[in-house]
Amino acid sequence: MADQRLLRRLMWWRKWPKRDWTIAASAAVFAISIVSISLISYSRTKPSHHPTTQPTPWVPLTLLSNAHHRGAFCLDGSLPGYHFQKGFGSGSHNWVLHIEGGGWCDSIDSCSSRMRTALGSSKYMGSQVEFAGILSPESSQNPDFFNWNKVKIRYCDGGSFAGHPESEFKASSPDVFHNGTKLFFRGQLIWEALMDEILSIGLSNARQALLSGCSAGGLATLIHCDDFQEILPKTATVKCLADAGFFLNEKDIGGNRTIESFYEDVVNLQGIAKSLDKDCIARMEPGQPAKCFFPQEFIENIKTSIFLVHPAYDFWQIKHIFVPDSSDPRGSWLSCKLNINNCSPSQIEVLEGYRNSLLKLLSDFQQNKDVGVFIDSCFVHCQTWMSVTWHSPNSPRINDRTIAESVGDWYFNREVAKHIDCPYPCNPTCYNMDFTVRG
Repeated sequence: MADQRLLRRLMWWRKWPKRDWTIAASAAVFAISIVSISLISYSRTKPSHHPTTQPTPWVPLTLLSNAHHRGAFCLDGSLPGYHFQKGFGSGSHNWVLHIEGGGWCDSIDSCSSRMRTALGSSKYMGSQVEFAGILSPESSQNPDFFNWNKVKIRYCDGGSFAGHPESEFKASSPDVFHNGTKLFFRGQLIWEALMDEILSIGLSNARQALLSGCSAGGLATLIHCDDFQEILPKTATVKCLADAGFFLNEKDIGGNRTIESFYEDVVNLQGIAKSLDKDCIARMEPGQPAKCFFPQEFIENIKTSIFLVHPAYDFWQIKHIFVPDSSDPRGSWLSCKLNINNCSPSQIEVLEGYRNSLLKLLSDFQQNKDVGVFIDSCFVHCQTWMSVTWHSPNSPRINDRTIAESVGDWYFNREVAKHIDCPYPCNPTCYNMDFTVRG
């Protein structure tokens, strides 16, 4: 039943402008589609008031209490939200935070469209969500973090929690007000207000903490990783995990810089440059701060230990960045983009170019001893927030390790966790279930 409700929520995406479909379609939506066709089952337990008892996976929405005072609003001016589940037992002083994904908006029209969805307004967010994958309270699905304090951060600013309100006032009145409604670019303020509130409910006493995120939330994780470490106790072990958040600045199959052009619009519209790596900004030519929105431009400057989970054939990036509809007017890639098993040998060869670009960009970075990677050959996007891909009998495996096991090895320094899969279709665990999105 839960999967059916999630599937019905996909319908509002059809109202989005065409360019949003092409570039900024939500990774969260695709992940939801994956869940709806996967064979996931969760055990149900009654809520307990005892801290040593495993809690229910259904967690209510909490609106940010200090948001109004801080001016930290979603795109439509509503209060941001998060879901919090208290840890128990040995995990009582440990924290895992997960930022949901959802693409970006690059124009007044596209941001206005998001205002009528859960990605731009808390008015449309569900009253509760199910915690699974890295947020699961069940040890069988989440062996290392099941009893930690868990926070799911809802994403409603359209700019990876990096926008600034000054950008609102740079626009002319007709741009700021769309159909009588003001747009708020307050991503950075939301992030700061969220951290203040989560610190107040126990994060300030954390002994171990892991900041994670999916897609646009994964990019937000990388942008704010060092800041997250700085606000926590010096004695705490603090690390960051970006899931499908490493976006490539590559030309598409038509030779166009589709994603770079899009990022320029996002950064300029929302005033994001102020939140980006200062060393990266200083290296760039004037007027090119958007390049610092790409992780490859700043990731080596991050001081905190990082783990990257990334599919070598990232479904979302291939569908919307590497092979966008604008570069495939005859639709010859349509079937391939829906399921890699439908790709012709020549198309697979093109996709190998995407994989090679990713591995080349990460070749130097992964030499860092504090870095962990899990790059599988699955045709999927986010993988950490779903139990079927995070840790289950059917999960993707590299060197006989699931993503959850690999992340645990890295976080607790049990062993080196640098797993890079062989090319498609050599790993059967990537294709023993249908992870792809249909239709």
